[in-house]
Amino acid sequence: MAKDKTIYTCNACGGISPKWLGKCPHCDAWNTLIESLASDEQATRNRFASLAPTAQVQVLSDIEASDVQRSPTGQEELDRVLGGGIVQGAVVLMGGDPGIGKSTLLLQALDALQRAGKRTLYVTGEESGAQVALRSRRLGLERSQVKVLAEIQLEKIVGALQANQPDIAVIDSIQTVYSEQLTSAPGSVAQVRECAAHLTRVAKASDTCIVLVGHVTKEGALAGPRVLEHMVDTVLYFEGDTHSQFRLVRAVKNRFGAVNEIGVFAMTERGLKGVSNPSAIFLSQHAEPVPGSCVMVTLEGTRPMLVEIQALVDSGGPSPRRLSVGLDRDRLAMLLAVLHRHAGVACLDQDVFVNAVGGVRISEPAADLAVMLAITSSLRGKPLPKGLIAFGEVGLAGEVRPAPRGQERLKEAAKLGFRVAIVPKANAPKKPIAGLTVHAVERIEQAMALVRDGDALALGGAQA
Repeated sequence: MAKDKTIYTCNACGGISPKWLGKCPHCDAWNTLIESLASDEQATRNRFASLAPTAQVQVLSDIEASDVQRSPTGQEELDRVLGGGIVQGAVVLMGGDPGIGKSTLLLQALDALQRAGKRTLYVTGEESGAQVALRSRRLGLERSQVKVLAEIQLEKIVGALQANQPDIAVIDSIQTVYSEQLTSAPGSVAQVRECAAHLTRVAKASDTCIVLVGHVTKEGALAGPRVLEHMVDTVLYFEGDTHSQFRLVRAVKNRFGAVNEIGVFAMTERGLKGVSNPSAIFLSQHAEPVPGSCVMVTLEGTRPMLVEIQALVDSGGPSPRRLSVGLDRDRLAMLLAVLHRHAGVACLDQDVFVNAVGGVRISEPAADLAVMLAITSSLRGKPLPKGLIAFGEVGLAGEVRPAPRGQERLKEAAKLGFRVAIVPKANAPKKPIAGLTVHAVERIEQAMALVRDGDALALGGAQA
């Protein structure tokens, strides 16, 4: 008869200690060891036995490489984020806030794949089969043939995967799955790590694409050990406010596609629908130009996208505030200093608020020039000319640095009807772009001079 013994598992890193310690010997975290029982049989059992035959050592040049075969999911925006569709044997981790639409999007994708002839399996650990069926009716997926399994025990899930041999399986969610080989509770670090590792090995051995749905913490990061993100092939994050109808799916890791690619969806009564022109979401519809507004062209993955930057400069107290939404607050403070030192625009006693319209988050420095123009416009109380776009990184010395793939940004702006652009000199097009007048600048002082000379800028001026 197997004898039970007491072990202590770290709740932070999942490390195991034979005795209780105040500090985990693996990650040095304090008061994280939790007492649990493990039998000798479990301790000696090899849980990490290979699921496939042992590979042989090969020379890299002798290995035959083939193109990755992709299967479209029926959701064009999701395919864009994935790099063109699902890949056999790939493991995808999708995280997001509760109720943002993870299960809805995946159920729609499974139904489209099933109708295209793929074998599918939806494993739900948070809902019953009846609840999933009710959601499918609400989404208009009549007579859907997607197979559903309501189970949270890992061994039974693996058995169902081996019996049904699906092309794609969704595990909703990985935090609810537990293995009998571990005595810790479902959702613990050890359970999440072990179950995800086992499902990853199953995916690689059977060429089944497995999508793991993950919970997120209060800070917005995926719950559980960070090793999950290293273990899987693709990590997707759902972004957006649950009170807004628009959702963004961003790829923060993708071994089969571009990183930081985004897909834009709109939540409707029939589920999530892809948005073909996302720039319209992030542009406010002003009848006339208003002070403090400047449009920039940002790059999200491979897609150029127009976003409106709004700034409000108002009289502040002895400690003026600098607040930003969708932009880096520390970078805003730096840009205000550059604006004062090199362009003579002082906001020392003013509150400065900057916002990226539509809830989008801009992390690239190409937004610097648009932010500074919006701040100057709000401070002066004069709007920028209608149909103006700007982008470019601004350095501490006042120079305007080029942005990557500037030609694509300019062509996207021209396609959407913008007529004037202020860009870094290195991004000036070699050939004129129809309908777009480009002003190339090397320093922030030149950009501010163009803004002050609003009449010439509004008329287009000379092609740089």
